[in-house]
Amino acid sequence: MKYSKAESVFPEELLRIIQQYVQGELVYIPKPKEAHRKWGENTRSKSIVTARNAEIKSLYRGGVSMSELSDRYFLSFESIKKIIYTKN
Repeated sequence: MKYSKAESVFPEELLRIIQQYVQGELVYIPKPKEAHRKWGENTRSKSIVTARNAEIKSLYRGGVSMSELSDRYFLSFESIKKIIYTKN
């Protein structure tokens, strides 16, 4: 998170209004809801994990044990179980 001086960001009138509520403190101003992005939207991470999970499910249906999948993908047994039993 980047620090910015209020004087250089806000118009003078708005700064005076804000100072009625808070002075000399750090205030976090969040992004608007529509600017939030879901995990993996900016990178390929989500698609990589989705493909990996589909592969794990396919291998399990093909007879590979959960323990073997856990070792092969370096995931805990519980993580493999969650992947396999998740509907999507």
